[in-house]
Amino acid sequence: MNKTPSTLNPVPVRPEAIRQAEWTELRSVFPIYLALAKELEIAIPFPQEKRNLPEKPPLDLFNQVQNWLDGLDSRVLAHQLRHLLQQTTLNANESGLRALIQRHLRKPAKTNVDRDKIDFLLVQYFALCAPAKIYHKQIELQDTAAVMKPVLGETDTAPLAWCEPLERMITSLKAFRSLRDMLKTSFIAEGRKVKEAAGGMFYDSSALLSFIRFNFLLRRTLIELMHADLIAIRNGLLQLEAAGAPTIDCRQSGLSASEPLAKITQLANEWKQPFQKDYTERTVNETFDKLLNLRADVEKALAHSAAKSAASSEARASAPAAKSAPPAKTPAKAAKAPAKPQEPETDPGMDFENCLEQIWEQLIATPPTRGRSMTTVKIGRARILMSSWEVTAFVSEDGPAADDLRRAVVARAMLSAATEAAKETGNATGLDRALSVARVEVSRLQERVDVAKQAKDTEAAVNLGISTKRLLSALDEAEKL
Repeated sequence: MNKTPSTLNPVPVRPEAIRQAEWTELRSVFPIYLALAKELEIAIPFPQEKRNLPEKPPLDLFNQVQNWLDGLDSRVLAHQLRHLLQQTTLNANESGLRALIQRHLRKPAKTNVDRDKIDFLLVQYFALCAPAKIYHKQIELQDTAAVMKPVLGETDTAPLAWCEPLERMITSLKAFRSLRDMLKTSFIAEGRKVKEAAGGMFYDSSALLSFIRFNFLLRRTLIELMHADLIAIRNGLLQLEAAGAPTIDCRQSGLSASEPLAKITQLANEWKQPFQKDYTERTVNETFDKLLNLRADVEKALAHSAAKSAASSEARASAPAAKSAPPAKTPAKAAKAPAKPQEPETDPGMDFENCLEQIWEQLIATPPTRGRSMTTVKIGRARILMSSWEVTAFVSEDGPAADDLRRAVVARAMLSAATEAAKETGNATGLDRALSVARVEVSRLQERVDVAKQAKDTEAAVNLGISTKRLLSALDEAEKL
C-alpha cells in the first residue's frame, strides 16, 4: 500500500495572506489618518462613499491607501498627532492605536520625527490601557511591561545601564511639592537628551519600557502639581470674593493692575494643560510660569486684603478711646440685641441623602453659567468646587456613571464639611462618620473606574478618575487631623 510522502517543510505564506494582514492594519489606522488630513486641511483622495474600506481590497485600492498613508507619515509632525489624539475619541480605540504604533515601529529607516511619534504613541497607549489600580501608585517596569505586552510582546524588565538617568529623575519626582520645585530642574530637556543620545538603542523593547514609564510619571507629576496650584488659586479667589474685592493687581501675570475678579476666576477655571501643542522645556516652563505668577498675584491680593481688614478692625477698636462721649442713658432692661446670623454648620446627623439634597437644591437654585468649567456649592463651613461633568451628573444626566459621580461629590462634600467643622470646634464625631463613608466610596469608585476602562468608556473613566482623586485628596487631608 503506497502512502503519500509527507513533508517537514512549512507551507510558505502566500503573498495574498501577507497583503491581507497589512490591509487589516491599514483599515485600523485609516480613520486616524482621515481625521489628521481633515485637521491639517490636507486633500483626501477618497470620495466620502469610499472611505469605509472593504474587508478585501482590490490591488489598486490597497496601493492607493498605502501610498497615501506613507505620504501623510512624512508630512505629519509629532505634536500634530498628539493634538489630534488628545482632542478626539480616536485615542480610545485600543486596536487602532496599537496598529499605528506597530506601523511606525516596523519602518526600516526611522527619522527623529518618527521616534518622537513612537515616544508619544507608546505613552498614550499605556495611559489608555493601564488598569485604574496602578494609576495612583509608583509604577514599576514590571507594571509597564504587563500593560504594553500587546504592543511590545514579552519584554525583559531588567534595568538598562544607559537608562539610569531616567531612573534617577523618577526617584526625584517623589520629592516635588510644587511646580516651582519642578521648574528649577531641567527634566524635560534631560529626558530628551537621553532619548537623542540613544540612537538606534531607543527602539530596544526594554529601553522603550523605561521611556514609557519615565514619560508617564513625569506627565502625571506635572499635572498633579498644576492642579494643586489651581486649587490654591481658586480657593484664594473665593476668599477674595467673600471679602468683597472687585479687582486684583495681576501685573506679575502680565495682565493689568486692576483685573476684575470674575475674569481671573474664569481664567483659572478654564486653565488648559500645556500638552496639546508642540511642547518643549521652554514652552512648558513658560505656561507653568504664568500659572505660578497668577498664584503669586492672588496670594499678594489676599495678603493685602488681610492687612486691610486688620487695620480696619484696629481702627474700630480704637475709636471709643479717640472720641470720648458721655454714655447714653439706657432703660433698666436693655433690649436684647438681634442674634448675629450664624454660619451654617454641618449637621452632626447629616447623612448621605441629606447632603445630596443640599447640593441638588443649590445647583437648581443657581444654575451654572454656560461654558463655566467649575461651580461652587457650600455645605456647612466648606466650599466644594465641582467640575462641569460633576454638575452635569446632578442636573441633566442619569445612569450608572452619573450616579457614581454624584456619590463621589457627596462623599467629598461630607468629608470637607466635617473637616472644617472639626478644625473649628475640635469635635471629631462628624469627621469619623464622614471618613468611614469616604473610605467605602473610594474603594467602590476605584472599582468603577476599572470597569469603565475595561469597557473602553474613556470619558467615564477619566471623569470618574479625577473625581475619585479629589476624594482621595480630601481623605488625605482629613486623616491628618
